Amino acid sequence: MAYDFEAQTAIVTGAASGIGRATAEQFAAGGANVVVTDVDTEGGAETVERIEAAGGTATFVETDVSDADDVEAMVQEAVAAYGGVDVAVNNAGIEGETEPLADLSEDAFDRVLDVNLKGLWLCMKHELPELVAGDGGAIVNVSSIAGLVSAGGAPYVASKHGVIGLTRVAATQYAGDDVRVNAVCPGVIDTPMVDRAGEADPESIDQFVGMQPLGRKGTPEEVASAIVWLCSGEASFVTGNAYPVDGGYLAQ
Repeated sequence: MAYDFEAQTAIVTGAASGIGRATAEQFAAGGANVVVTDVDTEGGAETVERIEAAGGTATFVETDVSDADDVEAMVQEAVAAYGGVDVAVNNAGIEGETEPLADLSEDAFDRVLDVNLKGLWLCMKHELPELVAGDGGAIVNVSSIAGLVSAGGAPYVASKHGVIGLTRVAATQYAGDDVRVNAVCPGVIDTPMVDRAGEADPESIDQFVGMQPLGRKGTPEEVASAIVWLCSGEASFVTGNAYPVDGGYLAQ
């Protein structure tokens, strides 16, 4: 289902592949001007090409979300290109190391938190003033089922729990400005990140898939559909929530 985002501008971080790419494409299909951002310049350019080939409008901005200057420039480029920001999807993230907690290096822990949590905070820090100035809008932050349970490496789990916490704080603080902020919590989705994890530990991925009652990996498009709905007018009374898109994993 395509929602109406005509004349709106959407920022999607981590949009070079997977959930981010599928989300960017669905926004574009609804008429949005899409700002595609990622550290992967080749994949980001390919996302823009796919959107334009389908008749949509998009531009790529290379962005490391852990770098404050990069994030500020990303938002300002969106404003310069399209006049403002109406919706934002903060999807960029990394999986990190999976060693036992006490065996992790400080650098390994910091790297995941810098991208997944501090990076998401930086994005909202610069996105929120633009949404407020534009009389409201919506943000969706991509967490994980690891943000609701302890499935995964310690830095990843900690960061994804933090994403939900930041989402709820932002939702309450900016509700009066007509800005809605929600999170989605994907299960095992058929993305490059899951592919990398599967190469490192195939049995673990198979086990997680087996714990999803629907019995398969989800698709990026299925998660994107939830994200786009949360950003649409159809979800106008929804804020501060963390929505699982997990094939039933958390229902057990």
